[in-house]
Amino acid sequence: MLRLYRLSRLQMLNTRSFFMKIPALLFLLIVALPIYGCKKYNPKLKQVIQPEVSTDPDQYDVPFDKVPNTSDIIMYEVNLRAFSQEGNLKGVQNRLDEIKDLGVNVIWLMPIYPIGSLNSVGSPYCIKDYKAVNTEFGNLEDLRILVKEAHKREMSVMLDWVANHTAWDHPWIQTKSWYQQNANGEIVSPDGWDDVAKLNYDNQNMRKEMIAAMKYWILAANVDGYRCDHTDGVPADFWTEAIDSLNNIPNRKIIMFAEGVRNDLFDSGFQLNFGWNFYHTLKDIYNDNQPASKLAEAHTKDYNGMSPGNHVLRFTSNHDDNAWDNTPIHIFNGKQGSMAAFLLTSYMGGVPMIYNGQEVGCPIMLSFFDKTPIDWSINPEIAAEYKKVIRVRKDNEAIKNGDIQHYNNHQDIVAFKKTSGTEEVVVLVNVRNQSVSYEVDQSLLQQSWRDAFDQRDYVMNSTVDLAPYSYLVLKNK
Repeated sequence: MLRLYRLSRLQMLNTRSFFMKIPALLFLLIVALPIYGCKKYNPKLKQVIQPEVSTDPDQYDVPFDKVPNTSDIIMYEVNLRAFSQEGNLKGVQNRLDEIKDLGVNVIWLMPIYPIGSLNSVGSPYCIKDYKAVNTEFGNLEDLRILVKEAHKREMSVMLDWVANHTAWDHPWIQTKSWYQQNANGEIVSPDGWDDVAKLNYDNQNMRKEMIAAMKYWILAANVDGYRCDHTDGVPADFWTEAIDSLNNIPNRKIIMFAEGVRNDLFDSGFQLNFGWNFYHTLKDIYNDNQPASKLAEAHTKDYNGMSPGNHVLRFTSNHDDNAWDNTPIHIFNGKQGSMAAFLLTSYMGGVPMIYNGQEVGCPIMLSFFDKTPIDWSINPEIAAEYKKVIRVRKDNEAIKNGDIQHYNNHQDIVAFKKTSGTEEVVVLVNVRNQSVSYEVDQSLLQQSWRDAFDQRDYVMNSTVDLAPYSYLVLKNK
């Protein structure tokens, strides 16, 4: 009992001591509460809180193992709002066989993401969520099915990626340091694009989240690469970091295509850039009577110092020029003129691209701000000619990868020979709306030739007469 009493007495002493300390504890608590409250609600401190970087999703489906080498690419650009009556991903899926029949092996989808509402003009390049599908176009499952069906037909699928800016109502806008600001601390737009806010690539957290978003679609939808919008507006070291990260995804071969002209883009890992120089030179030859020989100069400039395996994407139409300038039928003076121009983009060198609708000679300019459905029933003869031109390119290694020899400084005829091993292909194209006689280089008279399109023997004379906007493609026997 004595022992129990002593324990009880000790407990009582401890209890008394505790209650004697209560006033001091209460004082400390009262002092601490305002300090804690200030830390919790200080708006200046709230601004530096950074969103967590996303984690990668699991790989959906089996990575596509037939992504073409760069020189073998035949690209096809899809404007979702114009491509079908539905104006969505399912509308593209429904015409995959027709795209495949052209000879295409890479499909580029214009932006599929939700479009911003604040300050918006409805452009698909005004993105408010990098990791979602615009409900106007469908959902993630629709994209997955489209990619899967394209892969079954041995076609890769690329998404359009806009890394320079976001919509004003993108969630990132709440983290001000992720955007470029003026002297007053206000977020700014890129010059001329008031509907979007320009991102700040000095912010490492933003970079990490951008790369995570790029990885997301490779993994979640099994897409095969990106056409990157306005790449010149984004630092080269970011592209290096992003492309390295994408290339490190297991079992993937990624296509990276830059809409830019900076030479360091290839050093960053892009395999393709946009051939504006060639396109504008071709337009000047057709419309400003510039000499045909200017095209050889443009080609040489494009490929000067370029590493093997890298290429320039060449085109006679794309979503910008078709929407703001005109269709290839109008720019290149009719159906035959536009076909001759397309053949030059496909055969001189580089990677050819078709913009949806040009293969049927679509006569209307296609907006990408609203729906302007293409009439696929018109001009089947033009589609047949596109198929023929692409088939000959795919069947001849000299056209795809051969060394080029340009002939003569001619005013009206583009003439060149492509050679790969023992294979030789000669191309003559009349870029005028009148018949032209062309004096053939003497070295070509010593060989035997056949027409590359119909395989008939062709006897080369010292002078060749070419009808308006006609072309002659010969292969050695």
